[in-house]
Amino acid sequence: MKQLYIKQKVFSLSGKFTVKDQQEQDVYYVEGSFMRIPKTFSIMNAARDEVALITKKMFSFLPKFFVEVNNQEVLTIKKDFSFFKARYTIDAAGIEVKGNWWDMNFQVYQHGEVVGEVSKEWFTWGDSYKVQVLKEEMETIMIALVVAIDCVKADESAASSAGGADFA
Repeated sequence: MKQLYIKQKVFSLSGKFTVKDQQEQDVYYVEGSFMRIPKTFSIMNAARDEVALITKKMFSFLPKFFVEVNNQEVLTIKKDFSFFKARYTIDAAGIEVKGNWWDMNFQVYQHGEVVGEVSKEWFTWGDSYKVQVLKEEMETIMIALVVAIDCVKADESAASSAGGADFA
């Protein structure tokens, strides 16, 4: 099992932050496209090679985010039409998320087997998450998933401060 930590800076306009391991060494670098369309987040490994990309689809009726890992689309997070609360779904082959994603406390399953867990760290400046990776080959997907969900949350809170969001 490997533990990684994502901590975003509170007052960072650039959308840059790092993912650290238990020894507080930088393992991944995340850079957002500030003031650019389409909105993207690039995830790079320690050698600064891009290993994942999150892109918000522009010009769609409802918000949709695509997550690519190693140049292959692995999942889509999309907003569903709802009259009362925002509802989102994750479409991914063999990957399922169970728990409370809006509060960033959930487990990730691959073909029914738990491959990782995410929990929000409380009492910190900015958003901080602990990511436990139980299956090493899922590490990049886990990091991309957390960044993508956080991006969806930021987009939702910017679009509307009323109500919460439900996920299916």
